[in-house]
Amino acid sequence: MGVLLALGAALAYGLSDFIGGLASRRTSAWAVAFVAAVGSLVGAVALALAVPGDATRTDLAWGALAGIGSGTGGAFLYRGFAAGRMGVVAPVSAVGAALLPVVVAVSTGERPSALVWIGIVAAVPGIWLVSREPERDGGLAAGLVDGVLAGAGFGLLFAAMGQVPEEAGWWPTAVTQAVALLAVALTATALRVSWVPRHATELWGLLAGLLATTAVVCFLLATQTGMLTIAAVVTSLYPAFTILLAATVLHERIHGLQGLGLACCGVAVALVAAG
Repeated sequence: MGVLLALGAALAYGLSDFIGGLASRRTSAWAVAFVAAVGSLVGAVALALAVPGDATRTDLAWGALAGIGSGTGGAFLYRGFAAGRMGVVAPVSAVGAALLPVVVAVSTGERPSALVWIGIVAAVPGIWLVSREPERDGGLAAGLVDGVLAGAGFGLLFAAMGQVPEEAGWWPTAVTQAVALLAVALTATALRVSWVPRHATELWGLLAGLLATTAVVCFLLATQTGMLTIAAVVTSLYPAFTILLAATVLHERIHGLQGLGLACCGVAVALVAAG
């Protein structure tokens, strides 16, 4: 069940990034990220009001820490996508999102089986290859910075959300999205770029945000029914869904290395599930 929930999170994140990435290319990445954070907050608060829980201050604090990662990670991901550096930003961010929670989980006592470790080893190059695109410009350095920052943010999100227990309910998730909203605005302000929505295209961020909330919910449930290690790695396969969507909807060509990466991702999921 944990693997299925993590796959659901990966699918939701893949859809969210696909929609948010397209919107960011037509307008400001920071405005789209802010609108997406608003959509995420609305969805999370609605869920928290509908489903009772007993969150402690510690649970809410973990949610707030996750929100810092969610807001900054999403904003730098969109900024990289908007600059046309998806081939750099996506793989770096996804690998970072996978590895940081694994380090945290192992250091706090999780001990995955040998098959799971083999699956993780297969997942990392799979994530990298499926996200890579042939370089079209000299923007590697800038794209690398955005990717590292996005990966650190998402890794922090996954690691912090993995500490929230089942009995806490969904208010920690609502806190996550509220802090993410502030993180986007403050980060953009610090970088002296506008985060204020001004165009109708940016409203697509609402849908991206609701999908991101769905992903966080699936991820949190995956960590509560299984290992953080497994949930983080499988969820970080989300670029595979983004690439498949681009191929299906936009008719973008899947090149050879991406095909190999998709195969690695499939093997990784099978091994993690078997383990």
